[in-house]
Amino acid sequence: MIKIEKFVAETVGIELSAVLATLNLLDGGATIPFISRYRKEATGGLDEVKIAEIANAAAKFQELSKRKETILKSIADQDKLTPELKERIEECFDSTTLEDIYLPYKPKRKTRADVAREKGLEPLAKIIMSQQYGDVEDKSARFVKGDVKSVDDALQGARDIIAEWINEDEWVRNSVRKVFQYDAILTSKVVKGKETEGDKYRDYFDWSGPLSRCSSHRLLAIRRGEKEGFLKCSIQPADDGRVYEKLDRRYLKNDSESSEQVEIAIRDSYKRLLKPSIESEFAALSKEKADAEAIRVFAQNLKQLLMAPPLGQKRVLAIDPGFRTGCKVVCLDAQGNLLHNETIYPHPPKNERHIAERKLQKLVEQYKIEAISIGNGTAGRETEALVTNIRYDRKIQIFMVSEDGASIYSASKIARDEFPDYDVTVRGSVSIGRRLMDPLAELVKIDPKSIGVGQYQYDVNQTELKESLDRTVVSCVNQVGVNLNTASQYLLTYVSGLSSTLAKNIVDYRVENGAFANRKELMKVPRMGAKSFEQSAGFLRIPGAKNPLDNSAVHPESYHIVERMAKDVGCTVQELISSKEKRDNIQLDKYVSQEVGMPTLRDIMAELEKPGRDPRSNIEVFSFDDTIRTIDDLKPGMVLPGIVTNITNFGCFVDIGIKENGLIHVSEMSDSYVSDPTTVVSIHQQLKVKVKSVDIERKRIALSLKDIG
Repeated sequence: MIKIEKFVAETVGIELSAVLATLNLLDGGATIPFISRYRKEATGGLDEVKIAEIANAAAKFQELSKRKETILKSIADQDKLTPELKERIEECFDSTTLEDIYLPYKPKRKTRADVAREKGLEPLAKIIMSQQYGDVEDKSARFVKGDVKSVDDALQGARDIIAEWINEDEWVRNSVRKVFQYDAILTSKVVKGKETEGDKYRDYFDWSGPLSRCSSHRLLAIRRGEKEGFLKCSIQPADDGRVYEKLDRRYLKNDSESSEQVEIAIRDSYKRLLKPSIESEFAALSKEKADAEAIRVFAQNLKQLLMAPPLGQKRVLAIDPGFRTGCKVVCLDAQGNLLHNETIYPHPPKNERHIAERKLQKLVEQYKIEAISIGNGTAGRETEALVTNIRYDRKIQIFMVSEDGASIYSASKIARDEFPDYDVTVRGSVSIGRRLMDPLAELVKIDPKSIGVGQYQYDVNQTELKESLDRTVVSCVNQVGVNLNTASQYLLTYVSGLSSTLAKNIVDYRVENGAFANRKELMKVPRMGAKSFEQSAGFLRIPGAKNPLDNSAVHPESYHIVERMAKDVGCTVQELISSKEKRDNIQLDKYVSQEVGMPTLRDIMAELEKPGRDPRSNIEVFSFDDTIRTIDDLKPGMVLPGIVTNITNFGCFVDIGIKENGLIHVSEMSDSYVSDPTTVVSIHQQLKVKVKSVDIERKRIALSLKDIG
């Protein structure tokens, strides 16, 4: 029987040796970030994506193996498991084929064929299937007895049995699948009487197109409309005649009366059994494919959002804007700790503009504020205009920050634990300020589905979505690294090798013993074992540590290599980091061993060049067009500054400073064909866009990147 490593290697298209090494590491408790960063020699340099593919393929193998065990037991319990059938099941590694093999033995609700068998009509079905010449009614008359009241009853029962035989024929099912694969048409129509209520789905009230070319966003929109009761959709071959031709060639032997009965059974089998079954298969498969694409886009967007440029450790005044309820203001120190909070009312209905200006001036001076973060929701633009026109006693950077998910965070247990003595409005403002300072550290506290960068995130497979997004968050956190002495418990849970219990223990240890002086001290944390230390240490940073390597991505297991390098060129580790000349004198070949190869050595040298380097780019101040406040201010042909807020596979949405985001359709991104919008734009990218059209009634804005000049 095929081994797991061979199955995985064939599934993902990676060398068997690399797959085997990766599986051994995963089985040994290694995490994906750790393997990709610190075990390149073993895997041949596989990145996180490939390692995740290996892990997923291994899980699929295990799932398939369990299913085969269930099937073998089921057939064995029926005393129908032959050596040949057992071997075929054990050697099958395609889930569709496996289910086809099992179909004739699969327990099911009583069928019409079962009823016919109970009436003793299976012998008649076999006679008819032999398609010998002769009077069918004469042959059937012998079976008219008991529950069989007439020749027609007998023939109907025989046809029901034949129809089931045809439905359970593997060749037949694969043939019908091929027709669906190449010719299936997806059709959607509005449910009668739901035209007004389901107006948002009007594009799909009478729509059809090849299933193979249906984009994921369109399919998910149609499925959502169907789920909500506004649309009816179906998947059918463009021409059923092709299927009938295939089935007739397989089953019809001549032009006898028996053949006529078989032909009737073929039509019945296809319409009643085969077609609905294969349609359900393709509905599930197409949904699975659309889910995978939507999840891929979401994960990509999330990664870009989490890796957004941080302002860094600056003193920040954050504002959650509002009209009637006022603007909630908080002041934070450079570590994000809350120093002060209050509410100002510069906008209608109170219009206390001058009081608010004086208050903000005083707060900036009192708390030595270096930057102001403003939520981009209701009253955001008005608040930005207010803040920008104030004269401060120092230079202040002003940023508009996405509010998406802030309200979710402010009502969460995490927020309650952080700020038990403050209400949701204060917590929300703190989140707006902290996500300017370090988007990654703050956004990990929020369910990714609430951050505003998804596409049909509530319609896709939730288990797969969660796994993908969790893996994305873990990847980003470990790629950036975490300050061991300031990271929150929640952020630490995403570090490779750290459980929620260990994360809490680390924070508790800090409270009791003060800041960590070095990475070795981690071993004093309760329940921190050698494996957890191995997996996590390289991703935890200690700025200002006595050993500069403790603030780098060099793993403690490699410290001796760096120390040897420094000794060989006659300097300290710190001098080696500071001196490019000394690093240039190092001959890497000298340090290659059975355990350490060139990939690790090159990574070490790259880290020594810029220890603790943050892979995120630098933040830039951005301003919207002051003359544009509402959708009514827009005119076709205008060129405006905007920020990309979300990317889908049909384009991207852009914030141009009003309530409604505009859409740049993929066809408007370039003069040349664009298959993937992420190759052109990225989340939070600042760009210039041209207004193509404005639909005020439907609140839709079409934008373009073409012909901007």
